[in-house]
Amino acid sequence: MLNLAVDIGNTFIKIAVFENDDLIKAKQYEHVDLSDIDAIIAGRSFANVIISSVKQTEDAWQSILADKFNITKFNSQITAGINNYYKTPQTLGADRWAAVIGAHYLYPSHNNIIIGGGTCITYDFVDTAANYFGGSISPGLNMRYKAVNYYTAALPLLNADEKFDAIYGEDTASAIRSGIQNGIKYELQGFISEYIKQGAGYNIILHGGDSIFFDTLLKNSIFAPYVKIEPYLVLKGLNAAINKHND
Repeated sequence: MLNLAVDIGNTFIKIAVFENDDLIKAKQYEHVDLSDIDAIIAGRSFANVIISSVKQTEDAWQSILADKFNITKFNSQITAGINNYYKTPQTLGADRWAAVIGAHYLYPSHNNIIIGGGTCITYDFVDTAANYFGGSISPGLNMRYKAVNYYTAALPLLNADEKFDAIYGEDTASAIRSGIQNGIKYELQGFISEYIKQGAGYNIILHGGDSIFFDTLLKNSIFAPYVKIEPYLVLKGLNAAINKHND
């Protein structure tokens, strides 16, 4: 059985083809056009197509998919067996919820701390009993660099530097990097420290475009052995959701 999972985020669109639980193809796009969709669906018959989107509008290529297949619009009402105690589930980001489902589906015997490194940094937690109570959202890595430049008259616009590992900056550029990159490192460690108080047997699951960078920030910490990188976590969550939704 083939499934098509589509994750429309703030910056990128990710599309994956699954055969049952196996991810057989995945691609990331800045923009999707009809030729991209034709290439994906050519010669394939999808039993299920699920689309998760953080955007309010739809592009033409989504109508093409809807004409050919039965589309499921992913939302927080599709629980996939997770007990959702979020007080405003209708406002819960689809990507966050799919990541929670994906984490519990992949590692059901663990308490899972899920950290998404995208436009924003998101922190979520699902326990071994499949309970989800909420999470946190903070500015992402690139957003912080842009904000420092945008809201000041003299500070330059810089990019992240994976090689930077000093405790403090010795000039303006390194001071900005220290504030932003060390700030994120301490933020990561602080959130993880609080979450692990919820119970033993935990994973720290990193996903999103900055997951590799966040892994380097945690590599020398006591949490490093528990880190797992799942670049397709949201897509895997969508696939798990549609499979359970149709059981």
